[in-house]
Amino acid sequence: MTVDVRADKPGSRALRGPAGLSLRLEPRALTVGLLLVAAAVTMAVVLIGTGDFEIAPWDVVQTLLGNGTPANDFIVNDLRLPRVVVALLVGAALGMAGAVFQSVSRNPLGSPDLLGFSYGSSVGALVVIVLFKGGATEVAAGALVGGLITGVLVYLLSYRRGIHGYRLVLVGIGVSAMLVAVINYLLTKAKLVEATRAMVWLTGSLAGRDWSQVWPLLATCAVLFPLVLGQGRALRMMEMGDDAAYALGVRVERTRMLLMLAAVLLTTAAAAAAGPISFVALAAPQLARRLTRSPGSNLLTGALMGAVLLLVSDWASQRAFGADQLPVGVVTGLVGGVYLLWLLVTERKAGRI
Repeated sequence: MTVDVRADKPGSRALRGPAGLSLRLEPRALTVGLLLVAAAVTMAVVLIGTGDFEIAPWDVVQTLLGNGTPANDFIVNDLRLPRVVVALLVGAALGMAGAVFQSVSRNPLGSPDLLGFSYGSSVGALVVIVLFKGGATEVAAGALVGGLITGVLVYLLSYRRGIHGYRLVLVGIGVSAMLVAVINYLLTKAKLVEATRAMVWLTGSLAGRDWSQVWPLLATCAVLFPLVLGQGRALRMMEMGDDAAYALGVRVERTRMLLMLAAVLLTTAAAAAAGPISFVALAAPQLARRLTRSPGSNLLTGALMGAVLLLVSDWASQRAFGADQLPVGVVTGLVGGVYLLWLLVTERKAGRI
């Protein structure tokens, strides 16, 4: 593998390998990525030690390495570690999905929350809960199917000689409004126990997560993350416009469909594991882009930022409100609402909306 110094950005280097494969490295983006990894690991250790039975960070590390006491081993590995792993995977999946949608739509508002995919997952889950009285596995399957159907619907309604960013966002907002109405209707038809269960799911929570939620989500991320990252170069070219991408040899519609399908699957898999966690997919890619100061989709740093955001939010949901522990979706909704207002004001001042 050879190293080629590119002239388009100072300090940028491209690693060229066999079969034409290349990887561009930017020192600032690499530094930000390493800092986000360190932050994620630190927050994971802190979060594992957080609870009614406090465990010191060093004891958490010793337990994870297999040198803990039997009590610590049970609390860390059986009770708290699955929740933290789900938080990491859900945050990373949402961060990468948000980066894909914002890049495809060329719009900072293009996220699963606003395009309707999270609401589609919610409708699928509620249908199973309210109409079929399904268990956790059936609810997860319903969320996955609902999100996929919504993704296909939004794509078909948005397609007109290609996908235009603002048309995609507008169609997504319209579909979201209709799905919210369906959610409200299903809640009115539910009995008290079912409505309570549905509201807990709709809020988004990491409480009670175990290894049965980890493995399907881990398998999904293991397949889709390399697939999306492998299309990063084509995605950067598509941001210059479809005509320019065509001229550079990118099969635009095929690539766009593949990336959107992968992003929808990541979103619905995250919703199936933890419910519709709001605003992480919207905020993570934007924050990553501002930290790296790098153009393009920032797929990997967006995923890392999403993981850090969800870990911090989960810690805040357990510690910041005294004895009252909140579902993590409440915290992300509060923070995300403020961020959305700031983003709208910023985009308006810039004349983009």
